[in-house]
Amino acid sequence: MTSSTATAHLLLAHRVAPGVFGDAFDELGRFHPNGLPDVLDEARWGLARMLRLHPGPEMLYHQVADDRDHLGWKLPPSDAADYGWGPGRERVVYFADGAPQGRYKSASSGIANLAGRYAAAMALAHQTWKDDPRHKRFAEECLSAGIEVYRLGRAREGVQQGNSYGEPYRYAEETWADDMEWGAAALHRSTGETSYLEDARRYARLASSVSWMGRDEAGHYQLYPFMNLGHHALHSQETTGTMKDDLAGYCREGLEATRLRAEANPYGVGVPFIWCSNNLVVELVTQGLLYERMTGDTRYGPIVATHRDWLLGRNPWGVSMFTGLAEGGRFSTQPHLSTTHLPKRSVRGGLVDGPVEAAIFRALRGVALSGPDAYAEFQAEQAVYHDDVMDCATNEPTMDGTASAVLMLALLAAGEERRATPYSLELSQALYIE
Repeated sequence: MTSSTATAHLLLAHRVAPGVFGDAFDELGRFHPNGLPDVLDEARWGLARMLRLHPGPEMLYHQVADDRDHLGWKLPPSDAADYGWGPGRERVVYFADGAPQGRYKSASSGIANLAGRYAAAMALAHQTWKDDPRHKRFAEECLSAGIEVYRLGRAREGVQQGNSYGEPYRYAEETWADDMEWGAAALHRSTGETSYLEDARRYARLASSVSWMGRDEAGHYQLYPFMNLGHHALHSQETTGTMKDDLAGYCREGLEATRLRAEANPYGVGVPFIWCSNNLVVELVTQGLLYERMTGDTRYGPIVATHRDWLLGRNPWGVSMFTGLAEGGRFSTQPHLSTTHLPKRSVRGGLVDGPVEAAIFRALRGVALSGPDAYAEFQAEQAVYHDDVMDCATNEPTMDGTASAVLMLALLAAGEERRATPYSLELSQALYIE
């Protein structure tokens, strides 16, 4: 579910602002340039994984392992997860068949959510490398895989949810038309086949403005991904005014709902403080930036600026929500992450989950702070955040959230290149200097 989202966001970020990404590392993360921007090195890891999960034209696997992996703090060499073959041995792999799965049965009804995002990522890979002789064969392999998996999704419309074993918790996604719209629009750009454009229009109507935006609550990953990039992808290829207006209207409806919600919020924030609230903030900013690109309408510039700055430190705790990133200010230093906690090494740039309502935090099972709350005087019923290694609800970096933030920052950088925007990056940097 999340690999396709993260991979596609990284690829799109490079397409939006290729000039901002450097080449300091090779494909294994070693300090040596390899002729490929580092953001694309990272995307290639995701693409390679996704290709392995599609070993044949009619085959798609969607989840490796489950909550039996949740054994506490560990690094890969000392992993003792046991799936029935002994500690540290093979894990289960779930086949995407569109049916309820797992010990606690999911509400799966199809595979279109996975297939649409998969197709979008593979089409973006094709567009990235199709004209590069060194990577042309890889680009063609990605496009072929995207076409095959899209076909599987079209034949089995519906959602394939995540699976659990020991507890009834999962990524319970319920939407799929937005993903198929994105996949169809991306494949149309790569192939020029009109059938994909027709599909994209149909799926766009089905997806419309369905979103978490304007809601007080939503289930965990219920409305995922947290914004519909399909509307933007289709809008850029449409020639008829009616469809373009409708697509912009869907995006505007969500932005307007968050604007009204922000006016009633004591922090001026328009997202619900549920698990992964920072992911929602990132996607709100991204939707605002893309909407302005689509329409030229700048009315949501203040909303974009407020929510961007919330992530960068203008919040009740005065904390940048990115690990290791702040100019003269505070940032998350104790993220809930084995690969930083055990070796005592920091990683820059990981987007943590973000604040949740106090009632949500109190209701979590097995979650307690490791020591006194350094931000106790700044907590409220509306929102709590803890820079504490034991807080998996507010202080855990996520792969898809971080990749989405890369796209958000690429859009901000691209806006800086085009013109002076009302959400200048210099303003963000000034927030840290106190």
